[in-house]
Amino acid sequence: MSAIPACPQCTLENTYPDGANYVCADCGYEWPQAAAADAADDEAAIKDANGNVLADGDAVVLIKDLKVKGSSITLKMGTKVKSIRLVGGDHEVDCKMDGGSFMLKACYLKKV
Repeated sequence: MSAIPACPQCTLENTYPDGANYVCADCGYEWPQAAAADAADDEAAIKDANGNVLADGDAVVLIKDLKVKGSSITLKMGTKVKSIRLVGGDHEVDCKMDGGSFMLKACYLKKV
């Protein structure tokens, strides 16, 4: 797969770099390469339920009661979790609480 992004205007992949810009050969649209890099960074960022970008060491609060699979433990809404760690995969946040160590989805968290 090519590292050159598809055209943001016509969404076709027939694009090429030209100096500091990318150019679409089909529609003629030009856009700066720096803008494409910023868009890639935004997609890679892990965001909470409100759209705030999360980072390692942040404190978050649960926005919903979560049942722990294979256990009778329920993580209660409003529980504050300190110093989270971001990891790849479906469950993006690794954290430690009173009940143990858990992997959580960022969509159930709110940054404090």
